[in-house]
Amino acid sequence: MTNPIDFFSAKAALAVSSLYGTQVPSSMIQVQATRKDFEGDVTLVTFPLLRTSRKSPEVTAAEIGDWLQANVPEVDGFNVVKGFLNVSLSAAFWNGVLLQIASDPDFGHLPATGRTVMVEFSSPNTNKPLHLGHIRNNLLGWSVSKLLEACGHRVIKVNLVNDRGIHICKSMLAWLRCGNGITPEQAGVKGDHLVGDFYVKFNDLLKEEMKPLIESGMSEEEAARNCPIMKEAQSMLVRWEQGDEEVVALWRKMNGWVYEGFDQTYKALGISFDRIYYESQTYKSGKEIVADGLAKGVLYRREDGSVWCDMRADGLDEKLLLRSDGTSVYMTQDLGTARQRYEEYGFDEIIYVVGNEQNYHFQVLKLILGKLGYEWSDAIYHLSYGMVELPEGKMKSREGTVVDADDLIEKMYNTARETSMELGKLDDMPQDEQDELFRMLGLGALKYFIIKVDPRKTMLFDPKESIDFNGNTGPFIQYTHARIRSILRKADEAGLRPAAGDVELLPKEISLIQLLSSYPERVREAGEAHSPAIIANYAYDLAKEFNQFYHDTPILKEEGAVRDQRLLLARAVADVLVRATDILGIRLPERM
Repeated sequence: MTNPIDFFSAKAALAVSSLYGTQVPSSMIQVQATRKDFEGDVTLVTFPLLRTSRKSPEVTAAEIGDWLQANVPEVDGFNVVKGFLNVSLSAAFWNGVLLQIASDPDFGHLPATGRTVMVEFSSPNTNKPLHLGHIRNNLLGWSVSKLLEACGHRVIKVNLVNDRGIHICKSMLAWLRCGNGITPEQAGVKGDHLVGDFYVKFNDLLKEEMKPLIESGMSEEEAARNCPIMKEAQSMLVRWEQGDEEVVALWRKMNGWVYEGFDQTYKALGISFDRIYYESQTYKSGKEIVADGLAKGVLYRREDGSVWCDMRADGLDEKLLLRSDGTSVYMTQDLGTARQRYEEYGFDEIIYVVGNEQNYHFQVLKLILGKLGYEWSDAIYHLSYGMVELPEGKMKSREGTVVDADDLIEKMYNTARETSMELGKLDDMPQDEQDELFRMLGLGALKYFIIKVDPRKTMLFDPKESIDFNGNTGPFIQYTHARIRSILRKADEAGLRPAAGDVELLPKEISLIQLLSSYPERVREAGEAHSPAIIANYAYDLAKEFNQFYHDTPILKEEGAVRDQRLLLARAVADVLVRATDILGIRLPERM
């Protein structure tokens, strides 16, 4: 049994049954890892057992400790601190745990649950390129998906592309006015960047047209609403929904440019999807749901023709589902997409990875689907994450003040290259291998820095801090793995083989094996919390613990069974680091 907590819990329950003649509920056997300031490996809390023993905490702990030492060979000794029984487990036990971990190719992957979980992430708009905020979304969505797979679920990774709406029409209209027919090839830029430039251009044109209206006494909001260019964009959206051939042709062309750009960014990030949905294909299904809701009396139509859901009795507000001109809103297509997905996959849970500014949206989505009679609405879970901010503040897409994803990926590569070359250890590495290493380090730094923060927290991103080879960073974990692989290569060249043996273990070795053995429980904990940050910080703790062990303890300079045992321990650490960082989407180099 690789989990010492489970092992000791079973033995403690047997001790209580033998000593006091009764079996107690498992909830009364409270076992935890011993605190570092006390001697021992596992600790039994005796207070829940006092009604059964009818004795003081100290006497109860001592009796259970005596029984365990007499009847369980793996118990090496114990001490009692008030009502806490601290037990030391034998070297043979820990050697056995290490052997099980090292020989299990699926260690850390939990048994299949039979549950299907759908994870929606990315969900970009086709009016701009991906930026730093999208990167957090993509990396979080990917790692949550990998985490839930490790928890034994069948996971469907999906992307909903927001390829229609007023924001798309803004880019299209600005291109018509100012683009002079330019293409990405002619401009020498990725298609998503070109379209994003015209989205920013629309905002510039809007501001110019607003000036005289504001000077005439209108508020900014009124001026924006009454500008000719804004009315033209709204008219274009109506024409698109009516199937106007000219508008649809332009929409297809510009969206095609964007998709090609997105695909390049996804490939650079190591992101892929099992299914991609398009709002342009799902909003009509949403309109059907709205019509059904009207027929059932769940929704209502106002005098101007717009359709609403009244949720005031539920403590919320009224929600617009169709505008007065008949065009749909985000909520409309989300209704249709959700129903289509359930019909296709019959999921047990659907996780929407979307920023916390949309908390109300998903509260409303779940409530409306429930009102319309879709029992699976309870399967909706909004993984609400905090925004990414920069030292200079928040980003604004329409003003062009964002950190572009492609630029950031390239910057991380350059930073990794500069940092690595300063260390001067790659002179004998071929150039193509160096380039691959720099990509690996740059992306590892970016991914780890973002994922290690609890998803629900707003985070401040600092590229330079993230690439540090020391401290709680991705490159530190990558370097630790490369160090272990170097040790194993040297051992292999010398004809040495990792192997378990009946040897005494140092406290640092036991501490490492304990940390390794806790990995499956960390996976379970992270899965239940939908937080890959738990795995990220576990990987750092494991790397840090190994480096301390390596600094203080010889491996290759040792001899015989002790050396072989330490090689086995090092290999097990490297293997678990690979499994943990795979959940994070981070690759580990063989050498650095």
